[in-house]
This record gives sequence, C-alpha cells and structure tokens, in this order.
Amino acid sequence: MQGFPNLFLVGPMGAGKSTIGRLLASELQRDFYDSDHEIQARCGADIPWIFDIEGEAGFREREVQMIDELTGLDGIVLATGGGAVMNEANRRALRERGTVIYLQTSVDQQLKRTAKDRNRPLLRNKDPRAVLAELFERRDPLYRATADLVIRTDRRGPRSVVNEILKRVERLVDPLQTKV
Repeated sequence: MQGFPNLFLVGPMGAGKSTIGRLLASELQRDFYDSDHEIQARCGADIPWIFDIEGEAGFREREVQMIDELTGLDGIVLATGGGAVMNEANRRALRERGTVIYLQTSVDQQLKRTAKDRNRPLLRNKDPRAVLAELFERRDPLYRATADLVIRTDRRGPRSVVNEILKRVERLVDPLQTKV
C-alpha cells in the first residue's frame, strides 16, 4: 500500500510480533525484520548465549544499535524485542521513524505461547508467571507511551490482527477515507 509509513511492532514476548510482522510485511509487500533475529545473525550466537556472556546490559547495547539501524530503513515492518522500549533512545527512534503498534496480550496468553520456548533467557527460572507479571507492570506504560495504536492479540489468529492493523493504519494515514 502506497503511503504507508514504516510499521514497528512492540509488545511483550509471546504477543505475536514476529508472526504478525511477517504476515503484515507479506501483505504490504515490504521487507520484514526482527531485531532479535538480526542481533543473533550479526553475533553468530543466540540470545541466551549473549545474555550468559555479556549479561542483559550487553545485549541491550547491541539492541540499541540494531534498532537505530533498522528504523533508519524505509518501507519496512519491524518486530522489536520485548524489552526494547526500556531504552529511551529506542523509544525515540521508533516514534520518530514510523508508526508504532503495541501488540498487547495477557500474562496467561504469554505463558501459553512461550511455555516450550527455550530461547527466552528472562524466563529461565522457577516462576515464569511472576517474571511476566513484573515485566508487564514495568513495560506496559512504556509500550503505551510509545505506541500510535494498541491492538489486543489474545485468542485471535494472526490474520485477524493483521487485518485490524491494516484498517487502523490506513485511517491514520488518511483519516478522511470512507472505506468500511
């Protein structure tokens, strides 16, 4: 679709950012990037390894550089890592360089979607629910402050979410459009 800005997806792990981002990019015939995957490709190592060797602070430094680079591209869809909004430079780059969409989901839905995923260093403990709840409390206000749109993903298929994003972004681009 012509005239659409860059679309940046933010939200917690398990919200569907990568799945929805790929579908959205395909629908818009745009390049799709996942900042976590790009970091892994550059490092030649997975995120748990980066956390083990460099700690979360080291990973977050890499994330700031990657988000700055990716948000500088034109005509893309970007899925960010769940913690990307913790850094003001990331929030600013996202807000200034495209339309930010917060894919909101409940802790229960996150638990279901991440239960078998061993690539989530922050969930490698005895009480993932408590970790997710605490992350939600800290990050939800930042997701909301950064986002142009908030879209719930609980118990919805990716296609339904993509269709809602397309309709709502189209209204942002052309508020006078009359399509239903």
